[in-house]
Amino acid sequence: MGYRLSAGFVVQCPVMTPHDLRSPTRPKLLPLALFTLFYMVAAVTGAAAAGNREFVFYIVVMLVLIAVVMVVHRRMSLTSGQLWALSIWGLLHMAGGLVPVPESFQINGPIRVLYSLWLIPGRLKYDQLVHAYGFGVTTWICWHAIRTSLGAAGVSRPKPTLGLLTLAAAGGMGFGALNELIEFIAVLTIPNTNVGGYENTGWDLVANLVGCVIATLVIRMSHREAGPA
Repeated sequence: MGYRLSAGFVVQCPVMTPHDLRSPTRPKLLPLALFTLFYMVAAVTGAAAAGNREFVFYIVVMLVLIAVVMVVHRRMSLTSGQLWALSIWGLLHMAGGLVPVPESFQINGPIRVLYSLWLIPGRLKYDQLVHAYGFGVTTWICWHAIRTSLGAAGVSRPKPTLGLLTLAAAGGMGFGALNELIEFIAVLTIPNTNVGGYENTGWDLVANLVGCVIATLVIRMSHREAGPA
């Protein structure tokens, strides 16, 4: 908000400032922090009790990612929905490696946990669903970063064009590839992981792509429904 002179009077009128380019309301972080802390403590306890070295590694990665999200939030003010979506992704990830599944359920992997579970036998795994969700959310964050950066450069209300959405989806896919690199490091350093082989990596990337594409479609449709500002 700023001030302008009009006919000799000072009148208050909306003028875009760098602060206005951020989210209009600051999300309440305490409930989110408590929610995330609760499942992270449960994950640490479960991994330590089971002697699960692989998920101790992933918990460390999670803590690093939480710190990164905090830095990103300070720079470009993520929305409450984006922060909760990221935290829920973390919960799904922790549950995937630590929550056991019954013997009667079909799995694909050496360890009987949610990440090995077939949701639709031979078609869709819990792991793939989490990949699609997580990197769909990542694409949403990438679009938020693009829009915030363009706004800071003076572009008024950037629109989700095909080019910009392709860039956001490419960012989501890039972070998906980084995730596979982290899993590869786990395979090289930790014996008996539940990561899977080359085919599993390929299907993970397909799931990532599906999530990224769905995210771009939702962003585009939401913009159309909102109409021109």
